[in-house]
Amino acid sequence: MVTKRGNSKDITEAYYSGLMSSCGYRRKDMDKPIIGIVNSWTDVNPGHKPLAELAGYVREGIWANGGVPAEFHVPAPCDGIAQGAGMHYVLVQRDLIAASIESMVKAHGFDGLVFLCSCDKIIPGMLMAAGHINKPSLFLTAGAMQPYKEKGKVYVTCDLKEAMGKHRVGEIDEETMNRWIAGMCSSAGTCSMFGTANTMGTFLESTGIAPLRSATMLFSSSAKVWQARDVGERIVNLVKEQKNFKDYFTDSVLQNGIKYISASGGSTNAILHLIAIAKAMGTNLPLKRFDEIQSSVPVIAKFKPSSKYNMEDFDEAGGVAAILKTIQQYLDLDAEMAFYGTTLKNVVDSLEGQINREVIHDVSDPLAEGGCFSIIFGNLAPLGAVVKKTGVDPKMYHHKGKAVVFESEEEVRDFMLTKTVEPGSVLVIRYEGPKGGPGMREMSIPAAMLVGMGLHTSVAMITDGRYSGASKGPCVGHIAPEAWDGGPLAAVQDGDIIEIDLNKNLIHLHVPDAEIAERMKHVVKPERNVVGSLNAYRKGVAGSEEGAVWLY
Repeated sequence: MVTKRGNSKDITEAYYSGLMSSCGYRRKDMDKPIIGIVNSWTDVNPGHKPLAELAGYVREGIWANGGVPAEFHVPAPCDGIAQGAGMHYVLVQRDLIAASIESMVKAHGFDGLVFLCSCDKIIPGMLMAAGHINKPSLFLTAGAMQPYKEKGKVYVTCDLKEAMGKHRVGEIDEETMNRWIAGMCSSAGTCSMFGTANTMGTFLESTGIAPLRSATMLFSSSAKVWQARDVGERIVNLVKEQKNFKDYFTDSVLQNGIKYISASGGSTNAILHLIAIAKAMGTNLPLKRFDEIQSSVPVIAKFKPSSKYNMEDFDEAGGVAAILKTIQQYLDLDAEMAFYGTTLKNVVDSLEGQINREVIHDVSDPLAEGGCFSIIFGNLAPLGAVVKKTGVDPKMYHHKGKAVVFESEEEVRDFMLTKTVEPGSVLVIRYEGPKGGPGMREMSIPAAMLVGMGLHTSVAMITDGRYSGASKGPCVGHIAPEAWDGGPLAAVQDGDIIEIDLNKNLIHLHVPDAEIAERMKHVVKPERNVVGSLNAYRKGVAGSEEGAVWLY
């Protein structure tokens, strides 16, 4: 049933037993299930700050059910804080987090795992680790940040990014900008928008490996304490039942989660992460297969910044459970919800309460058909690119314009701050892919500035980098192959005509193939000498179409 590390009857385990004793564990404790609490608590990330307290309640649940808690920690970068130069190191840490967890767990021989996490790269990194380690595992997130209210209006973190563009064009003054900087991120908890953090946090709920409402409720809710204790108790049962992660986190469960993400209008970064998670699980999830799954469901909800509703509104409308109940005809209802110890059908059948149909539409009245993403291909993206279609104004589903080319995020930021962006143009940001960046930085601030400047209905932005999960507008990302790796994006020149057609899933450079081939012979990469982990990452990372997997 349990790995008997430190068993008093085996003299060869004396070293292990002695060292654990020095940490305060009793001999009789070491014959019980030892549960690793993988905690990403940090003082410098609001989404993870509450996890120090929650870990204590997870411990209580583990002890109460006859297990022994053993906590250790991993890094937890905040994408918002790491904007600009720091963003080179964020996606890198997803794989480092996964590898560090695997190394610690395999070295110490824990019997089961509870993952405490909240944000953009930490949840995916921990999911990759759970799949690769394949021990009984459950997850718990910190809960949502309190929205900021001012003069009858409600604001969340993504509104602060768009405020930069509004300030640039004089729509808001310096005093307002400073007040919003000080107040808009108003508490601990995960930013109250539907970016990558909450897309992946609610994905955990939809797949039954975290309690329902754990990502959508406010971080300060007393129910977070109950959830933490419940997770601690339940993980001990999973160990006793000898149920490993792959026994319940199956392909069918993964597909349910993808459909949930699409139906709720989730983050494009989820595509990158779920391809990587599937690989860690030992399965294959090509980009086209992801598209087949996500496009099979209607979009029934959209949240900040793609609508006026934030995470608190989502929670009050019925949360993840309401979406699962609404789209149940598209799901495998026999899939196991491990936290609840029963099937998805039994979970949705037991749900009570009204669903707010203004926030979460019925499938008979969808916000969009065919999923929330457009997976597009063409001579600029032979291996694919991604767009959050439900975040694009329909008038921009088809756009043709002149290219304005930039070799980095810094270049496009400076241009938008100091020069005029011509309506109708296509801003091309290249050499920001996994290898080129390196690190596949997100173009979060340029994309938000585009919206704040009112240009998202006339200007498109394309890149081999990423966007924030909270981006909206005609933003094409993950273009593959990337420019650094010989992708045709490297051949684009100022003034070239680029066509984007989301109805036909097409991105096309209107330059003859022979001319593109000739230009590619003369491409000169920008000087980007990197050392240390970034150099290792550049040498080993896969393309975005393969999940930008590095160590897995």
